[in-house]
Parts: sequence; structure tokens; C-alpha cells
Amino acid sequence: MKAFFMRRSLLAATGLGLALLATLPAQAAPTMPAVPAPQLSETSAPPVATPYPDTAVAHDQVAQAFALAQKTHRKVLLDFGGNWCPDCKMLSGIFALPDAARWLDSQFIVVPVNVGRINTNLDLAERYGVTIKAVPTVIIVTPDGHALNDDGSTALGNARSMSPQAVLDLISGWNKRG
Repeated sequence: MKAFFMRRSLLAATGLGLALLATLPAQAAPTMPAVPAPQLSETSAPPVATPYPDTAVAHDQVAQAFALAQKTHRKVLLDFGGNWCPDCKMLSGIFALPDAARWLDSQFIVVPVNVGRINTNLDLAERYGVTIKAVPTVIIVTPDGHALNDDGSTALGNARSMSPQAVLDLISGWNKRG
């Protein structure tokens, strides 16, 4: 999964993301229908050591994610956290499980947003009516900017005690809202 996030960070950092966007057809269309989460055989996941990129790239990555979401009709999953947070590391480990990663990629543009010590990039969540008080905070947003789970964005704050299936089922429920 580290490669998954690194690929997204690399695209944003090098501008390749914008070049890829230019090759996609420009169409306004509804988001893809929500596909239920897969049934995972894994009952646990190893944590990811450093799941979040540098705080400086967040705004650009979010902007690129929304541009790509509009082109691909997927939603954006904003994963706010910090590399010091055990639950954030565990959530990233769950996201890295092969079946989970495939499903997430089919439904969302996943953006890990580093909030430092809950003191930076907080404005990105506030755009969607969410005030970050704890991490991880996950917000699912439609390509046109409508948050689907602003009422439950902190529900994954105990990711260490949740099964991978429970995490995906929760995200799947939010995904069905839009």
C-alpha cells in the first residue's frame, strides 16, 4: 500500500497527474454506482510505517484528486491523519490489503492528507463541514464536492480494534449514500 500512496504522491509531485488528466475525455456524468465492499479473508493487517506524505503536498494532491474524480466518475476518499498515529497506520495497512486496495481504487481516488500534529491542512476538511479533532478522520466526497459522511467521519478512529472487513463495510455504507 505504501507504493499505492507513493504512486499518488509521485504523480502529484512531478506533475504527471495533470498530464494524465489531459488525456481523459471531458464529460460531466454522475458518479459510478457504489459497489459493495469485497468479503476479505484477512482478519488483520500490518500497519504501514509512514502512510502520509509531506504536509506540503496536500492541497495540490486534493485538487488533482478532484479533477481526476470528475473525469473518472469516482468519489474522493480523504484520509486525514499523521505518521505518529497508530490507528492511522493500521487504517493504511487495511487499505493496503490486496482486495481492499482493488476495491478502494475502483470506487475512490484515495488521498492521504497529513495533518501534522493536528495543526496543518485542517482547512481541507473544513471545506466539507468537518472539524478535525482526532485522527484518522475519513471523508468521502462526491466529485462535485458533497461530503457523504460528515456525520461519521471519525468512526474509524479506533481502526486498531476493527477488523479489516468492518472498516470496508463502514466505508461501503458511506459510499452508498451518493
